[in-house]
Amino acid sequence: MARDERGLSESVQWALLWPLLMLLTLGIIQAGIFLHGRNVAQRAATAAVDAARGSYGSAAEAEQLGATIAGSGGLRNISVRVQRTGTTVRADVSAYAPMIFDLDLGRIDETAAAPLERVTQP
Repeated sequence: MARDERGLSESVQWALLWPLLMLLTLGIIQAGIFLHGRNVAQRAATAAVDAARGSYGSAAEAEQLGATIAGSGGLRNISVRVQRTGTTVRADVSAYAPMIFDLDLGRIDETAAAPLERVTQP
């Protein structure tokens, strides 16, 4: 009776394909987490600018708001810097997205800027 080796060849194929499929799946998940982190950092920067550009806004309150939003979105090592000049407001948010395999690739830097709201004579 001849041995059927088809089962053995399928086992070898799955043994080679399974790790590749797992890496592909984890890579897709990681890319989604990173893109979510970028969106959160951009929203934190935009909210900080919106808070600082008003007549009664301050850079300190805007930095706190940006850090709160970034933290609630799951970012780590958050740094929010708001610069308020005579005509513009700029917010820089730096943070790290959570990574499955932390290869120091999760750093996110986002910036938002807007004109300062001013009361002018018509």
